[in-house]
Amino acid sequence: MLRNLLLAGAALLAGCATVPRGGEAPRAAQAESATAVGRTAAAIRRIEDIDRQLNSVIAIDPTALDQARALDAAGGARGPLWGMPILIKDNIESKGPLPTTAGSLALMGNVTNRDAPLVARLRQAGAVILGKANLSEWANFRDSDSISGWSAVGGQTRNAHALDRNACGSSTGSGVAVAAGLAPAAIGTETNGSITCPASISGIVGFKPTVGLVSRTHIIPISHSQDTPGPMTRTVREAAMVLTAMAGSDAADPATREADARKTDYVAALSPNSLRGRRLGVMRFATGFGTDEAFEQALQVLRAYGAVLVDIDKFEGRGQIGSESYKVLLSEFKADLNAYLATTPPTVRTRTLADLIAFNKANAATEMPLFGQNIFEGSEKTKGLDDPEYKKARATSFRLAGPEGIDRMLKEHNVAALVGPTVAPAWQIDAVLGDQYPGGGGGSLAAVAGYPHLTVPMGSVRGMPVGLSFMGAKWSDALILSLGYAYEQASRKRLEPRFIRSIEETPDVQRAFEGIPLATVR
Repeated sequence: MLRNLLLAGAALLAGCATVPRGGEAPRAAQAESATAVGRTAAAIRRIEDIDRQLNSVIAIDPTALDQARALDAAGGARGPLWGMPILIKDNIESKGPLPTTAGSLALMGNVTNRDAPLVARLRQAGAVILGKANLSEWANFRDSDSISGWSAVGGQTRNAHALDRNACGSSTGSGVAVAAGLAPAAIGTETNGSITCPASISGIVGFKPTVGLVSRTHIIPISHSQDTPGPMTRTVREAAMVLTAMAGSDAADPATREADARKTDYVAALSPNSLRGRRLGVMRFATGFGTDEAFEQALQVLRAYGAVLVDIDKFEGRGQIGSESYKVLLSEFKADLNAYLATTPPTVRTRTLADLIAFNKANAATEMPLFGQNIFEGSEKTKGLDDPEYKKARATSFRLAGPEGIDRMLKEHNVAALVGPTVAPAWQIDAVLGDQYPGGGGGSLAAVAGYPHLTVPMGSVRGMPVGLSFMGAKWSDALILSLGYAYEQASRKRLEPRFIRSIEETPDVQRAFEGIPLATVR
């Protein structure tokens, strides 16, 4: 109900037409218009037509068309993103009447009227801030039995390829909206997989930059060690365009002090020939989970376009990285969230994590109808950033993932980057058991180390998309994007969503489920 009120307040989602059938492609709203108003209005119509069944958009910014009109009226030189409608994940602040909620009813009063620096940079480049994308509530850091893509404000986000499938957390709305053609680009955030997983599962491009390349100021945090925003788009070129606009130093975010010196024109750095003669490490230790056939086909493409592939069969210590990193996230979440809440307007009554825990208990029927808050409760018990156990966990997890992980593999195998399948295909949404995450991929290494990670569509498993990951050293963002661009141009594996109800209803699967009647067996 709350989601509908927000949408009605924006005067945009009062009705919904039928979702396209079969393989009908969402190309109409993606066609470029000669005006910013035309592009923005087309995106709004697309949302009106489709999103009721996807729940990928929490609210349209009611100023979106005014922003577009101002761009059209200004004339003159056009910025690199001129007139591009971009959705912002609803843990990122933007000016205007919409609250920044992280999907929680506790933050419905969080109308800050301030742009996150990355949003300000997008506006300067000519983008139109279209609205707020749904997400896994609190960026999937509330309970270990959560359902990815669910928030109390936005409801359950559904995969555009099969509506009963999950879209992975926590930037679910951003991934689904781009896949469905509701906007050409969206901004996600990642602490550990929350850009790359939903991008892979929705069959689009997702880029997690080096931590510190893009400001985190005015973003509801989990971890200052691992959090970063990043672009989610249909193509690598679009991701490079958006990243070029967003990247840069911010005095309020110490992690970005090198960003101005490190950033470049990421579009200009793209080359379809970047695979030629490039040595790439194949993360055999992070393969499987149903993606082997698609991955082997991707490797054939890489070889055909000049890459030299070096198998890396083993990597010790992955389990320890996960357990130590989780301790870091618990400690940093409490400290970082309390600091953020202290900056919110007086209309936000929950000023600490402890307040949020109490709010959820008092409003359990709406905030916790499906799962609880054991992560919140575990975080509240931590002892702060001066705790020796926290400091040890951070040092250990970073060392194993970075210097003794990605850096060591690059050096010992003399490779420029690492490749592997991003994640398993999408699992079914399950309100009884929660996420049935099948695992897979080596993306946690890049997340914990804070290094760049790009996922690009590499095919499908029974009609559900899977992605190919490219990872590299800190500040190698331009190289990683260029490698992914060359693969994308060679493979052309992006799938248009079919909006079917279930993979199990497709003819081939139905026939297999029904079996062969005994009367027909000779």
